[in-house]
Amino acid sequence: QAHIVESGGGLVQPGGSLRLSCAASASTPSIRAMGWYRQAPGKQREWVADITSGDIRNVADSVKGRFTISRDNAKNTVFLQMDNLEPEDTAVYYCKVRTFYGDYWGQGTQVTVSS
Repeated sequence: QAHIVESGGGLVQPGGSLRLSCAASASTPSIRAMGWYRQAPGKQREWVADITSGDIRNVADSVKGRFTISRDNAKNTVFLQMDNLEPEDTAVYYCKVRTFYGDYWGQGTQVTVSS
């Protein structure tokens, strides 16, 4: 059973930066990929970015050039560096861990971009 812990959310002004972290417990079996989704108020959850254990990275067009995903395989941790944030990036950000046995989700961390 995986235990997922996210951190790094908060309030930031437009144009600012935040770095999200997501750590999966050491007992998480056979991680294939880790990634981020977000859900804004009144909207469906949407995919933001993911990275495989082989370091293949994919980023949504809406955040490409502003968000960077990276990973520390040894620590079962994924990071999302978010630069040049816009009010439209305001959402709860969720970490998803894909394993050979299924997917695990974190509880989410709030990101608010406002002046």
